[in-house]
Amino acid sequence: MNMNVPKHIAIIMDGNGRWAKEKKLPRIAGHREGIERVRETVKSAAELGVKVVTFFAFSTENWARPKKEIDGLLKFLDYFLEREVKELDKNNVRLKFIGREKPIPENLLKKMRQGEEKTKDNTGLVMVLALNYGSRQEIVDAAKKFASLVKSGKKEVEDLDVDLFGSYLYTQALPDPDLLIRTSGEMRLSNYLLWQLSYAELYFPKKYWPDFKRSDLEEAIKEFQKRERRFGGINVEE
Repeated sequence: MNMNVPKHIAIIMDGNGRWAKEKKLPRIAGHREGIERVRETVKSAAELGVKVVTFFAFSTENWARPKKEIDGLLKFLDYFLEREVKELDKNNVRLKFIGREKPIPENLLKKMRQGEEKTKDNTGLVMVLALNYGSRQEIVDAAKKFASLVKSGKKEVEDLDVDLFGSYLYTQALPDPDLLIRTSGEMRLSNYLLWQLSYAELYFPKKYWPDFKRSDLEEAIKEFQKRERRFGGINVEE
């Protein structure tokens, strides 16, 4: 399994609500079970040799969901930060958040910053939570940062290239994902890491996220290992 393991796996945790509905449970029960899968996936990924896992936890569009569900999701995140940061630190995992801060509640932002600070020197797996995240918004924010530097005379328009632009994204210090996993069988990117996923392999298992176990992660990695990544080139035998 350690041969050709993806360095960075991006995950869209889809199907929590449908999982709960099929079991005649409230939608929030699906999110609760989904958090267990996050915990399990982080542990498994680290053991399998993955360096970075980025979870799509909450999109900028998710604020349109029912208030009760949003409040429940934020409560679970608060619980996660209260209970799991110490365990992440113990296991040498570095925690990082990407996304816009507003309108995340200030008390939650404070705990997010504390979690990043507490684990910043860890050298193991990097666990990234994309929270209040939207890729188009990220690209716009990056463009504004560069434009501001040009306006102030610190940069020239001609300075801009792919690598420099990438340095203004939320993921600036991270490698681009090698593999995207979206559970539940849906085959969309949903405004997630559009720039960073340019050359990623895509994998769409039909299982809902609450049912996605270590064996499923291993299967995704095995599928990744079968594929030939060309990055726009061709097979030398063609």
